Amino acid sequence: MARPSRETPQRLILDSGAVIALARAEQRAIAFLRRAVEVDAEVIIPVVVLAETLRGGPRDAAVNRVVNAVGDIEATLPDVGRVAGRLLGRAKRAATVHAMVVAEAVARGGGQVLTGDPADLTRLAENERRVTIHALASRRRGRPR
Repeated sequence: MARPSRETPQRLILDSGAVIALARAEQRAIAFLRRAVEVDAEVIIPVVVLAETLRGGPRDAAVNRVVNAVGDIEATLPDVGRVAGRLLGRAKRAATVHAMVVAEAVARGGGQVLTGDPADLTRLAENERRVTIHALASRRRGRPR
């Protein structure tokens, strides 16, 4: 795990890939979460991640266990939407969900984001010195089994 700079707050924000990785009990995701708990970091799951990971069926059980056990679900505030729009414009991207995840970190004054899609999130956060993007090793996509 890359060490955050002194300026990066003790906050871990999970994107959809991270939640799915935790639901699958992938070791790298578990290690990040354990480290966050060890340092008493705030763990956040943006509400937009729920829309991306839950489908209202039995396959949601593993994700729901993660959501219920891991962190706070944060309602999206207008300021987060504004920040996400700015990030999208600056990066010339259209990945709104990714921008909302990065915007959660920016709007809170910084944090670490654990993601399964580091290229897009890194591009969105490239000018945000208080946001650190961490990639999961797994490149598998899709919903938990």
